[in-house]
Amino acid sequence: MEPTAAETLSPIRILLVDDHRCMLWGLDRLIASEHPQMVIAGKASNRDEIFAALQRGGVDLILLDLDLNGDNSLDFIDRIQAASPARILVLTGLRDPAVHERAMLAGARGVVLKDVPAEVILRAIRRVHAGEVWLDRGTVSRLIDRVAGRSDAAPADPVAARIAALTLKEREIVVAMAAQPGAPNKLLADRLCISEHTLRNHLTTIFDKLRVRNRFELTMFALDHRITAARDS
Repeated sequence: MEPTAAETLSPIRILLVDDHRCMLWGLDRLIASEHPQMVIAGKASNRDEIFAALQRGGVDLILLDLDLNGDNSLDFIDRIQAASPARILVLTGLRDPAVHERAMLAGARGVVLKDVPAEVILRAIRRVHAGEVWLDRGTVSRLIDRVAGRSDAAPADPVAARIAALTLKEREIVVAMAAQPGAPNKLLADRLCISEHTLRNHLTTIFDKLRVRNRFELTMFALDHRITAARDS
């Protein structure tokens, strides 16, 4: 039997990166449904696994989650680019436009939300692999303003930049702290499904990113700036 036109083309080899097994499983099923146009080149759930997979080669596109168990992928996108020519498509639950802009400025070729229909994710993969950019119009406009240095562009907001640096898990912790400012660490850790040790580590990072000194200042900061786990754009 002669191969179809689609089968004669090289498949898009995709590295899936997410720290949630159920998400990786779902993405695996989604990509498998597009065989032979798309194939899984590997899976990773943390920074070390990403670079191990890239060292093996054979990756055309990286579908990258931003929050990898408290590790912000934005902090090492430049290293990913240095390690591989693969294009980066960010797949995130965060709706914060500042996060999307930061991802693009760091080197990602697109940002797609986790709650969009499956066909949208597949379309984004194809477009980014083809050399296009995948972004909503609002983010595109803001990026053009920033790159062009237009005088009427909104000035950079240092507080917004600090908030944008938070991972999704860190946002969840901030929201939990603000909702129950007097709750003991053990109770908060249990509700967040993490250990007390992990919570303390997250808090140290959060204090540093938001430039607050303690839980009281963190609570006031969260309430003043209305931080939520995933803000609408």
